[in-house]
Amino acid sequence: MKQNLDAPISVHPSSGPRRRGYVVLLVLVMLVGLAAWRHFRPSAPGNSVSVAVPPTVAVAPVTREDLFKRVTYPAEFRPYQEVDLHAKVSGYVDQMNVDLGDKVKAGQLLATLEVPELKDELQRALAAERHAEAEYTNAHTNYARLLRVNEAHANLVAEQDLDTAQARDLEVAATIAATKAEVQKLRTMADYTRITAPFNGVVTRRSADTGTLIQAGTSSDTQARSLIRLSDNYRLRLDFYVSVDDVKDVHVGDTLDVRVDSLGGKAFVGTISRVTGKVEDDTRAMMTEIEVPNTSLEIVPGMYASVVLKAQRRPQTLAIPPQAIIGDKRSTVYVVSKADTIEERAVTLGLETSDKYEVLSGLTEGEYVMVGDRSRVRPGQKVVTNRVVPLVQP
Repeated sequence: MKQNLDAPISVHPSSGPRRRGYVVLLVLVMLVGLAAWRHFRPSAPGNSVSVAVPPTVAVAPVTREDLFKRVTYPAEFRPYQEVDLHAKVSGYVDQMNVDLGDKVKAGQLLATLEVPELKDELQRALAAERHAEAEYTNAHTNYARLLRVNEAHANLVAEQDLDTAQARDLEVAATIAATKAEVQKLRTMADYTRITAPFNGVVTRRSADTGTLIQAGTSSDTQARSLIRLSDNYRLRLDFYVSVDDVKDVHVGDTLDVRVDSLGGKAFVGTISRVTGKVEDDTRAMMTEIEVPNTSLEIVPGMYASVVLKAQRRPQTLAIPPQAIIGDKRSTVYVVSKADTIEERAVTLGLETSDKYEVLSGLTEGEYVMVGDRSRVRPGQKVVTNRVVPLVQP
C-alpha cells in the first residue's frame, strides 16, 4: 500500500497551548537565574559600596590603687587571762560556792577551807598576846613608878633596881611585838582558807567537792591540785603564727579581717595588739595576737578562726586588671589611644593579686588597656571602646 505524501498532517487540538506553557516556564527560569547571578556575583573593583565596621572591644583604665596580697592564717581564741586557784594552806573543803560555767565577779567568795589546826594555833597566839600585854602592863607600871620616885627623891631607889625594871619593860614590849606578829601571820593564813575570784570571769573547771582534802599550793607534792580554774572570757586573745616571709608586713595597730566559721561565718575586723618580735626556730613563724572583746560570751575559747593578713602592701601604685594580660603573664598589653586605635606596648609587672596586676613601667595613669581576647584585633586597627568599670580591691 502506498502512502500519500501530499495528504495534510493531522495535529491534536491541545498540543499548541501545552508547547506555549513550556516556553513561558523556560523564560521565567532564565530570568530568575539571571537575577540571582547579578545579585551574588563579585563586585567589580572600585564599585564596592559596603563599609567595614570597627570591632567593639572592652577597655579598662589604668588606675592608682592600694594593692596588697591577701594571706590567710589559722588562728585560735584563748582567754585573755586564766588562772588555776590553789589553796595556800592544807585543809578540807568546807564550802564550794560555784560550779562549771558560773560567771563570777572579782572578789567573789568561791570556796572556803576548814583547817582545825590553824584555828588552834591562832587561839594560842591570841592567848599569848593577851598574856604578854598583861605582863607589859605590870612591868611598865613598875618601871614608871620607880622612875617617878627616883625623880622625886634622888638616891632613894637603887640604880640597879631602876635598870632591872627598865630592862623588864623593854623585854615584855618586845614579846608583845612578837606575839602580835604571830597573830597577824596566823590571821593571814586563815584568810587563805577563803578562795576568792581575782578577776571577772567564768569557772571553766572545778576540781574539788565539799570534804575533799586539799594540799597547800606551795607544796611540791603531786597531790597538790587546784580547786577552780577561772578564765576571763569577756576579752579574748586571738593568736596566730605569721610565716617568716610575711613578718615584715606585720605591725601593731594594723587591721585584719577575721572569720569564725563555727559561728556561721561571723566576720569582723581585728587590730593587731602585740607581736613577740621573734621568729620561732622550730616553726619559722612569729606569734601575733589580736584582742577581741567578747562581752556576750558568744565566742568560746578554743574556737578556730581565719585571719586575712594584707601582705606586700603597695600604696597608690599603678594597676590594671589581669584580663589585660593574655597568656602566662605576657609582658605586653593592647593600649587604646585617644584616636581609638590599638597600640601594643611592653610593660613591666610587679605584684599580682586576685584582681589586679601592679604596673612598674610602660603605662601611665588614665590610659585605657584592652581586656579580653586579642585575636579579633591587631595593632593599628581602629576600634570602638566599651569601658569596663574597674573593681576596687577591698
